[in-house]
Amino acid sequence: MSDIKKVVLAYSGGLDTSVILKWLGETYGCEVITYAADLGQGAELDGIREKALKTGASKAYVEDVREEFVRDYIFPMFRAGAIYEGTYLLGTSIARPLIAKKQIEIARAEGADAVAHGATGKGNDQVRFELTFYALQPDIRVIAPWRLPNWNLTSRTAMIEYAREHGIPVPVTAAKPYSSDRNLLHISFEGGVLEDPWSAPQDDMFLLSVSPEAAPDRPTMLEIGFEKGDPVALDGVAMGPVALFEKLNELGGANGIGRIDIVENRFVGMKSRGVYETPGGTILHIAHRAMESLTLDREVMRLKDDLMPRYAGMVYNGYWFAPEREVLQGAIDATQQRVTGTVRVKLYKGNCIVTGRKSPFSLYRENLATFETDTVYRQADAEGFIRLNALRLRMRALCAEENDEK
Repeated sequence: MSDIKKVVLAYSGGLDTSVILKWLGETYGCEVITYAADLGQGAELDGIREKALKTGASKAYVEDVREEFVRDYIFPMFRAGAIYEGTYLLGTSIARPLIAKKQIEIARAEGADAVAHGATGKGNDQVRFELTFYALQPDIRVIAPWRLPNWNLTSRTAMIEYAREHGIPVPVTAAKPYSSDRNLLHISFEGGVLEDPWSAPQDDMFLLSVSPEAAPDRPTMLEIGFEKGDPVALDGVAMGPVALFEKLNELGGANGIGRIDIVENRFVGMKSRGVYETPGGTILHIAHRAMESLTLDREVMRLKDDLMPRYAGMVYNGYWFAPEREVLQGAIDATQQRVTGTVRVKLYKGNCIVTGRKSPFSLYRENLATFETDTVYRQADAEGFIRLNALRLRMRALCAEENDEK
């Protein structure tokens, strides 16, 4: 890649991408343009443009994409009810395709020769970035320093030393040597002291939530309004996607909701330990499921549940812009047309408990489900239903008896 003249780097301002920014300029003698997406990192973005320019960037883009992130990425994924391996709400996974898409847009606008990222050759993010790059611009050239033979900064210690030698301030310290990734949906913690799966995370590590033990002794009651599968209101007040997520994060964090500590299977084959805080997303997932329980047909819900792990795997593995995800999204969105109504939840010491749900499209009928006297359901009909469903079981038992007699 000796002919690379201009590259667009996904830039977070953290250790890896700050070092890579400097390294790219020194190694290729090229112009480096940085791109930082405001996904809800808050104060982490303070001064990031100035830091990029000071570290060697020729241009430094910082773009507020929070509305697009929630509306076009988080909400579609939550309509699917996607959870990876039963626990992970995909907070990092869902952000990568948006960042990569924006890099391609800037590369086209700036006439860049290549795009670059700071993901390691061991992780999932390299796949997520690059599958998006190639899906949107098949002939783009990609620089992934961690995979290059001339990259000799192969440890956190070496990178910290390089940063110090070049006067690059970094947030990683000996006291807190883990890495984190934050957006509106969650914050993740990996590496360093967390690499031992037996080592419990320290409570002062968490940023979005209090511990359940420190949460208030009185519960918080909350009503979430849905329209076609998306949350649109809190306690009867209409809210936009970003404001709604910020409020859910605030309420969930204050009640100790959304902390998980997991060992997950990376796409590249190894297991990885991660600690996550997803307060608002946890509330939303539980409430959305409750809304579906009232409004979705039984077989539609079961079909959706069958498809969910595949959808979650697509997001986790980086196939957001793949045709199979887009086709599946269309099917999922069709199921959500009547997922409209209100869910009431109680937030209490790490728990989100559904206490009520209502919808103009409810399939629940009290006169059918009641334990009181009714004139709608003939209970005697259940006998034939049971006998028909028991037929294969009876035949199996009879066959076994006949064989025993022989």
